Amino acid sequence: MTSTFTAVRPAQRTKFARYRHSLWLLTKRDLRVRYSTSVLGYLWSILDPLVMSGIYWLVFTQIFHRNVGEDPYIVFLLAALLPWMWFNGAVSDSTRAFLRESKLIRSTMIPRSIWVNRIVASKGIEFLLSLPVLAFFAIIGGATISVDILLFPLAVLIQVILTVGVGLIVAPLVVFFRDLERAIKLFLRFLFYASPIIYSARDLEHIHILKDLAAFNPLTGLFSLYRATFFAKELDWYLVLMSALVSLILLVVGVLVFRRSERAVLKEI
Repeated sequence: MTSTFTAVRPAQRTKFARYRHSLWLLTKRDLRVRYSTSVLGYLWSILDPLVMSGIYWLVFTQIFHRNVGEDPYIVFLLAALLPWMWFNGAVSDSTRAFLRESKLIRSTMIPRSIWVNRIVASKGIEFLLSLPVLAFFAIIGGATISVDILLFPLAVLIQVILTVGVGLIVAPLVVFFRDLERAIKLFLRFLFYASPIIYSARDLEHIHILKDLAAFNPLTGLFSLYRATFFAKELDWYLVLMSALVSLILLVVGVLVFRRSERAVLKEI
């Protein structure tokens, strides 16, 4: 009995090591293909959030009178905009995870979940590569770093759980319902304004119904955790715990949906 158990554990470790190695190879391939025909390459990871944040900064600080958020507003904005771009990009790309490379998926024995996870990983790397933009504006704007910067890895972990869970739900369902791809893009557009990106969760405190609804949006607590690096008052542990709980639920649902639909997906593509 003991010998059988000890034999299984090395096999599981080997399987996990192979999965991790395959995930890394596909992630590097994804990034290499994405930037191979681009002159600027990695700089796009910086320019995209830079242009977006510049537009919102101009609108909400120079054109309209702003009574939301914290100063420096550009740092406040980027602290949520950068992780949003990771989430938005990964979910959007997950809608084509199986349809884009259907022949390769059918012809390989790699676990099919890896085609979702490599999207989350590649977008996550782009997120990390864009952090120098946040650091630059934090220095220019004179933002002070709080001790809550130690919670940054926790924020990344929750976002990985959330994004993988949503991706595992979206990827197989789009194969059966093609219109879902457009519906998801519309929903993401709505979610951008329904999440505290250009404003703070604390700005909803005077509207109780919105505050209660916002707690069930996992991005609300997630962004408060990221922003706590520079704005300690933004940290709300109730929202963070709700974010972690909803993210875990979505991951469990995603795994169940993915496992039950995997065979049907392979037949459909």
